[in-house]
Amino acid sequence: MSDNPFRVSRFAPGWPLVALVAFFLPVLVALGFWQLERAEEKRLMQAQMDASRSAVAVPLDGLPTTGINAWRPVQMQGIFDPELIWLLDNRIRDGKAGLEVLQVFIDADTGKRLIVNRGWLPWPDRRDVPSVSTPRGSQRLDAEVLPPTEQGFTLGTTHTQPGWPKLISRVDLEAMTEASGETLLPWMARLRTGSDAALTLDWPALPMTSSKHTAYAVQWFALALALLALFVWAGLRPEPSEKNNNA
Repeated sequence: MSDNPFRVSRFAPGWPLVALVAFFLPVLVALGFWQLERAEEKRLMQAQMDASRSAVAVPLDGLPTTGINAWRPVQMQGIFDPELIWLLDNRIRDGKAGLEVLQVFIDADTGKRLIVNRGWLPWPDRRDVPSVSTPRGSQRLDAEVLPPTEQGFTLGTTHTQPGWPKLISRVDLEAMTEASGETLLPWMARLRTGSDAALTLDWPALPMTSSKHTAYAVQWFALALALLALFVWAGLRPEPSEKNNNA
């Protein structure tokens, strides 16, 4: 009699396979849910940005003293300090190296000082620091409040270098305020529309949207399912045939 082509299999994975799946499966699932949480955070952030940017622009003294003012439009009238300028390095636009110009602005109505991002400048030759001209006279600015910056890793600091403008690799408002010797508002603004003070204002969008985080979550969950399928496939063992048992 010929052997039965339909062999019965049993599920008997070895302990190394069980240990491998027991370690990696929770990790993959956790990464998937983490990406979903990040997607929700980015969705809420984008919704807040859209709502704040659609609000009516207010003067500097019209900003609420409590709550979140990030991305809120603000209009200011005043002058730029011609000396207190920082050059934020490593800003890329369309594949070109450059920097952003941060300059102290003095609001005429309130007398308050704050740092305003005037926009981007190309820096093709790093042997020479780009010259930054300060617009003369009173300036009317259409700007938006920036959210607090995250303090990331940096190799030292450049705020103590002599002279102005100062080249910096990241925004550190506390150190910048100390270097200026002035009392500055604890937040920054950046220009929204063109003026005599505006440079290149094509501000980059959020580094990663909620849809990208969702796509990454799908990838992690797919890897978890693939691991389970591999676990089942590799754990199946054929039952010993009756022919071999009776031999």
